[in-house]
Amino acid sequence: MAKKRPTFLYRTLADKIARLIDGGVLRPGERLPSLRQISRREDVSVTTALQAYGILESRGRIQAIPQSGYYVRGLDAPLPPEPATSAPDGKMTKVGIGDLATSVLRNSLDPKIIPLGTASPGPRLLPSRTLDRILTAEIRRSAQSQNYSYPPGEYGLRRQVVRRSMDWGSRLNLDEIVITCGATQAIDLCVRAVAGPGDLVAVESPCYFGTLLLLESLRLSVVEIPAHPHNGISLDALDNALKSHPIRACIASPCFSNPLGSCMNDAAKQDLVAMLARRSIPLIEDDTFGDLCYAEVRPKPAKAFDDDGLVMLCSSFSKILAPGYHIGWVAPGRFLEPIARLQMASTLGVPKIFQKAIAEFLENGAYDRHLRKMRVAVSTQSAQMIEAIGRYFPSGTKVTRPAGGLVLWVELPENADAVQLSDKALAEGICISPGPIFSAGLHYRNYIRLNCGHPWSPAMEQAVQRLGQLVWSGGV
Repeated sequence: MAKKRPTFLYRTLADKIARLIDGGVLRPGERLPSLRQISRREDVSVTTALQAYGILESRGRIQAIPQSGYYVRGLDAPLPPEPATSAPDGKMTKVGIGDLATSVLRNSLDPKIIPLGTASPGPRLLPSRTLDRILTAEIRRSAQSQNYSYPPGEYGLRRQVVRRSMDWGSRLNLDEIVITCGATQAIDLCVRAVAGPGDLVAVESPCYFGTLLLLESLRLSVVEIPAHPHNGISLDALDNALKSHPIRACIASPCFSNPLGSCMNDAAKQDLVAMLARRSIPLIEDDTFGDLCYAEVRPKPAKAFDDDGLVMLCSSFSKILAPGYHIGWVAPGRFLEPIARLQMASTLGVPKIFQKAIAEFLENGAYDRHLRKMRVAVSTQSAQMIEAIGRYFPSGTKVTRPAGGLVLWVELPENADAVQLSDKALAEGICISPGPIFSAGLHYRNYIRLNCGHPWSPAMEQAVQRLGQLVWSGGV
């Protein structure tokens, strides 16, 4: 029997304030108590108060105004509803998204383009100066820091990964962590350790296009499993697929998937792990956005429920901390030796100096401070973009309400064509990610993914408004 999930204090406080807004006690435009005032009044910590306000911002109930404080938000347009569970066809499919996905990635690098198509934070959200100082000091300290670093990677960084994993009841140890060139290499190594050309892999759908590009390059076929915007991959649909197809591995993101932003509850994660373990099928867990939860408590990855070493946990510091450093890691369970050999044969290892810089950043507590600020910022930006979509997009538009991560998944009216919209938006200096690149079978023709990792600005709002106008025009 699944354990009842605990009610966290910040959620209780957020719900209490929401009731005051609903009851008219707190009115639109009214200034809320400061964080210190609310913490004293409710006898909670400032961190708890901050997280409660962050939750209310993600719901679109309040807004933060720089140098002024928090205010009750008055909606001038209803928030759009959420998409339903996806419905891929469930057939074996060869991946064929390469040309379209590559075009999106290439266009996103243009500095003149408004980057709504990426899944990365704006530069102002990243601690680049602090990391650069650490990096410079390390260069001066030791010439050895610029040497090769062979698998499994630097001791100091692996130690920090294990230390942080204690927050979710770690079963990891130093000897099973391998440092990688980002999460993409981690997933690549995992896939190659358990599957070869022609094999079949199950993926949640929609699925991050970087993973699909990887599977395409390895000449693997996929079966797409429906997923819900809140609950994640459908366990019933996965069970049916496992009975019908010779699946060699499953790739999923139980914590804040890309692009849905879904987060499975602990009972569902446990059932997912057990379902695959009964058939000795590895789970390749993409936990790229696990740390970027909008709530105070980080959700457990599925790896926390792994008793058989069949869960291969992949994560990265790229999306949240330092994209240019391209540092990730994998805890591959029983597949440690083949993964270490594969990495040695492909890239030898990961640059030592970047590993050392991130290890020091984690060790001195800077990462936790950075996460607290980033969680509040991104949850606020997510709420602002959802409200703007409700204001500018036509009736019938739907958008997810993620509790973590950097992206929103938007369902457009049925007559819309996301690829045509992407082309027209790009001609006006706006980059988006069209839905078909998130499906091996090029489904999701009327869906787009938008990035909410950049600070809200007049230019950002104008871009969302223009996208809405393009959809309204009916020309897409």
